[in-house]
Amino acid sequence: MFNKKIQNAINDQIQRELESAQIYLSMAAYFDSVNLPGFAQWMKMQFQEEQAHAFRFYDYVFDRGGQVILQALGQPPTGFQSPLDAFEQTLAHEQKITGHINDLYALAVEERDYSSQIHLQWFVEEQVEEEKTAGDIIAMLKRTGDNEQALMMLDRELGQRPAPAEEGAETE
Repeated sequence: MFNKKIQNAINDQIQRELESAQIYLSMAAYFDSVNLPGFAQWMKMQFQEEQAHAFRFYDYVFDRGGQVILQALGQPPTGFQSPLDAFEQTLAHEQKITGHINDLYALAVEERDYSSQIHLQWFVEEQVEEEKTAGDIIAMLKRTGDNEQALMMLDRELGQRPAPAEEGAETE
């Protein structure tokens, strides 16, 4: 029988992953509005990746014989001052998600739920990648400064991000 504490915590995480998706879609809309299609594309791929994370948890609950209870999503932010601001918000959000994943893992350890610990290991590693990527983009944006040409080059580079399935991140 699936541990109810773990099930409830995973249901909370499904909600967080879906909210994350909305946040990134909101950022994509911002980037489209300021004519940075590469940044927008990158955020659209991030949107899809977060949805895939939610489904990964969703499937896991059912695999364990549990029940998924979807929760209301909050309003995503819409006020971004610059590409740098959007990516600083991205990093802060990913750090917050890392904390939730770590708490969920700690709960699985406390409850001696070894299957959940194994399942969550993928997310622990994924969060390292998420934070590193956001930090790397922040560093690049800081280097571009007010150089419009450098920003356009970065926009072109970010627009080449493959879809999540192509990255192999969503396969086990």
